Order: sequence, then C-alpha cells, then structure tokens
Amino acid sequence: MHALVFIKQVPDASQVRVNYETGTIIREGVPAILNPFEAHAVEEAVRLRSKYGGKVTVLTMGPPQATEALKECLSRGADKAYLLSNRIFAGSDTLATSYALFEGAKKIIELEGEVDLFFAGKQAIDGDTAQTGPGIATRFDIPLVTYLIKLDEVDFEEKRAVATRLTEFGQETLQVPLPAFFTVEETLNELSHSPLPWLIKAARAKFEKLSGENVKLDSEQCGLKHSPTRVKKAFTPEKRQRGETLTGSTEELVFKTSDILMPFLKKDLQHGQND
Repeated sequence: MHALVFIKQVPDASQVRVNYETGTIIREGVPAILNPFEAHAVEEAVRLRSKYGGKVTVLTMGPPQATEALKECLSRGADKAYLLSNRIFAGSDTLATSYALFEGAKKIIELEGEVDLFFAGKQAIDGDTAQTGPGIATRFDIPLVTYLIKLDEVDFEEKRAVATRLTEFGQETLQVPLPAFFTVEETLNELSHSPLPWLIKAARAKFEKLSGENVKLDSEQCGLKHSPTRVKKAFTPEKRQRGETLTGSTEELVFKTSDILMPFLKKDLQHGQND
C-alpha cells in the first residue's frame, strides 16, 4: 500500500487578516498550523499502513516554513515528506494550486512508486473552497469520494474500497476502484498521541524539495497572474443586531406578533394578485 496525503499549512483562523486590495490572506506575523482536516487524513493513512503495511507520503505546496506542517505529519507517523516550493506559486488560486500539486504528485509517483490511496482534508480553513482535492483527482482522472466519514473496507488485491461519505441529505456508501481520492471530515477518526520515536524522527527529518528544477511545471499555469479567478471584494460582514424580545401574556403576544407580521402578509398578497 502507498498512500499520498496532500496537506496544507494554514494561518491560525483566530488570527487571520485580509489584504482588502488583493483579496488575499495576510500570512506575515500570523501563527501557522497544520490544516485540521489534513491531520485526520494523515491519521487515516497511518492506520491503514499499520494494518496492511506499505508507506505514507506527504506533500505540501508552500514557502520554506511549510516544513513545520510536514514535521507534524511525520510526528503523526508519515514515512516521507515532500515540499513543493517556488516563487511562481505565490497567489495561486485553487485551479493553479491543483495543477502544481498534480505535477508534484506525478514526480513523487516517479520516485516512490504508484499510489493506491490519495487523501486530503475536505477543505482548508483559510480558503474554505473544498476545490483543490477534487481538482487534483480530476487531473488524475480517478474516482473521488468527498466528505469521507468512514472507510468501511479496502481490498488491495481486488483494488477496490467501500467508503461512506456525508451528503446534504444524510450519508452515502460507495464502492470505488483503486486508485481513488478521498477528502476527509474530522469525524473520520480520533487523532492519536505520537510515540516518542515518531517525534524524534520528525525533529531530525530532512525534507525532499520539489521545484521547477526537478518537476515539470508550466509557469503559465501558476501564481496570481495566471489564476483565472479573482477576489472581487473582501469585507468584514456587518454585525447582526439582536432581535426584539416580546413579553406579555399569550393574548398580548398574539396581537404583537400579528402587528409585526401583517405588513409582510399584505405585501405577499399584493404580489400574488399581481401575478
């Protein structure tokens, strides 16, 4: 088994600031953490390795300091970690990011061997788009299972997996051929404590760097300049006013509520007559 987990170092959501001119997040001076959903993706991959053998590889795209997130993944049991880093990635939208990670993943497959299971968090807490994982899966042209809450069965001999995912209507159980791509929910598993040998390994780890020098990259598909989406406007939502509290007897409350709702009911009736 070979599992490849795509992770992201994100700003601590409690201290995020936005550049309102560019619509991008200001990362300078903001503490960075491993995207919480990806911690569960790594946990699941490591559990599968413990059960079936094999290895877990981790890949992230970002500046040199993103190695801190990779260290955390190694401390959680990942075997090897790769950093995809280049100035041309700055400001990339989800389409450009999925392209770069796809090319980085192809290089890892060349170096580490074929991948059976691809994992990522359901979304990053800084952008909340939930687009990058599906974008990578689309480029690989492999089955995609989003919002994973349980891997019911994995059969590497038959090259298939049974997975349960959340939907807006409930849950859905699917059987998919391998290789497949899974984006995971936090409820997929509970994070375990890292044993000392894993912590020591992470502290001593040297990371493999991928860039335009050893990965085939088209600069015309990378970075802010070549990202097809733009943030038109960024703003802080207005604080909602607290609703009015009505007091009184049941009869009084009925009359007060009627007085409030009557103008809206009359407007709806007028619209209905006009239609």
